[in-house]
Amino acid sequence: MPQARSIRSTSVPPAEPTTILFVRHGTTPTTGRMLPGRAPGLHLSALGREQADRVAAAIAALEPAPTAVYASPLERARETAAPIARALGLRVRTERGLVDLDIGEWTGISLKRAARRREWATVQRWPAGFAFPGGESFSELVARATDAVRRLVRAHPGGTVVAVSHADPIRALVATAAGVPIDLFQRLVVGTCSVSAVRYSPDGPRVLCVNASAGGLVRS
Repeated sequence: MPQARSIRSTSVPPAEPTTILFVRHGTTPTTGRMLPGRAPGLHLSALGREQADRVAAAIAALEPAPTAVYASPLERARETAAPIARALGLRVRTERGLVDLDIGEWTGISLKRAARRREWATVQRWPAGFAFPGGESFSELVARATDAVRRLVRAHPGGTVVAVSHADPIRALVATAAGVPIDLFQRLVVGTCSVSAVRYSPDGPRVLCVNASAGGLVRS
């Protein structure tokens, strides 16, 4: 009679958790004034470059050190990722799923003009069912940003990854990880060059920090 195998020998070992540090890009000339969306040619301001250098130094001091740096394809995200990658001795990889929300016909309008539109209350309070004319819905944002996270977790099991993105994608990903409905995600603050960390494991995601400054990163 064949000997029964122990549960220990036949079980599949759990995958190691992957930690993703979501970094919002640094300040640009339009920050707090306009809705740039995916408009090309928007670069960091002098302040934004200083912020990127500070967050790069803070991330490089973390243990364990990140093993990969990804960025949205937009210039402001790639320019923020560049000093982080240099500080870690890595290269910046582009992940299209981290790109900013496509706001279609709203691209380039001022925040004051946007706030006067009748749809603004929906965007702020009930975004789940809203789609920007000629652009993307918030539900589509959640789906493609979540797909991007799945790719990063599969590619870097057990590692720590930096993902430089934009306010809305980061808010959506943190809210999803925390089980917060998308209609409430606007309540999350994600400042320029802030870090929000999420650990992804087979048991589910765990939010480690949200909107942390370069000087206040969690080191565990």
